[in-house]
Amino acid sequence: MGAFLDKPKTEKHNAHGEGNGLRYGLSSMQGWRVEMEDAHTATVGLPHGLDDWSFFAVYDGHAGSRVANYCSKHLLEHIVAAGSADELRRAGAPSPETPAVEAVKSGIRAGFLRIDEHMRSFTDLRNGMDRSGSTAVAVLLSPEHMYFINCGDSRALLCRNAHVCFSTLDHKPCNPREKERIQNAGGSVMIQRVNGSLAVSRALGDYDYKCVEGKGPTEQLVSPEPEVFEIVRSEAEDEFVVLACDGIWDVMSNEELCAFIRARLEVSDDLEKVCNEVVDTCLHKGSRDNMSVVLVCLPNAPKVSEEAVKKDAELDKFLESRVEELIEKAGEEGIPDLVHVMRNLATENIPNLPPGGGLASKHSVIEAVYNRLNPQREEDGNGADLEDPW
Repeated sequence: MGAFLDKPKTEKHNAHGEGNGLRYGLSSMQGWRVEMEDAHTATVGLPHGLDDWSFFAVYDGHAGSRVANYCSKHLLEHIVAAGSADELRRAGAPSPETPAVEAVKSGIRAGFLRIDEHMRSFTDLRNGMDRSGSTAVAVLLSPEHMYFINCGDSRALLCRNAHVCFSTLDHKPCNPREKERIQNAGGSVMIQRVNGSLAVSRALGDYDYKCVEGKGPTEQLVSPEPEVFEIVRSEAEDEFVVLACDGIWDVMSNEELCAFIRARLEVSDDLEKVCNEVVDTCLHKGSRDNMSVVLVCLPNAPKVSEEAVKKDAELDKFLESRVEELIEKAGEEGIPDLVHVMRNLATENIPNLPPGGGLASKHSVIEAVYNRLNPQREEDGNGADLEDPW
């Protein structure tokens, strides 16, 4: 779980799509980790007549990718089966009764418990050959509602009226409610981990932590039960939803990521590109984990602005000229390395850097001009100059 590569794997998996009045893009990158254990789901239009519903999720696997990958393919069908399509349709109607909405929330919880019990029967998970588990964070969108779903420490947020309107709560062993359940199941919280080992208190899989006799599935050391939050949609105010694993949240706060995405949407309407910028920025901010982000843009999302595009182009030109000046100034001392250039730029008060992203979000611009001016430098992979010290 803690093994790292000599240099990060920066190749990305991308996807995008649209429908039901929304557009989405996603990006995932292995980064410094030895394995890629993240997975995701993006489905516009659900089966059983739920054409105007959509579902998006991010799964952050640990100790292997088996559980994360299986959930990415099958969690939605377990939720729909547990919630029943009729109940979901009733809850998706205009001004649904509260019981219908509660039935959807109950169906979501039941779907998580069902898939967790189902996976327990897999031979490799049952005999301990595979000890993997996975967090899950998701949003289920009906025409009238958003159901935010969280199990673990991946996180989702809603940007409404240019601000973070809502975010899910991370399930960490130190949280009083989680700690109480762990202790009641005979466990302990040490170094902020379940029994000193697992850093999340809720997850799918992780069956080594779900075998306490006399305790139900939601009373174990690690619980598969998600928290579900329902929010009434506001077409005039809702801008976008972001789902991301903790490799993103380790280095960006809710407010920083919201501000960064808003700013980039004013520069580009390519949602894959915006998601790639998020992932790259987090890598250069120091994230050592796998990284996955799903961006779901609603009708009121920021639109491309000519002024923002112009300012961004001017910023790129300014950074290019500063890199040229720093290299020229070095003179006989020889061309400084990229880390030195980044350190110098980090001390300057550079105007119009992307909010939330800062200089890290312009690393690729700086590196490109540096490489152009220093074509002879030895290729040291992507890792040598990524840990920029700001």
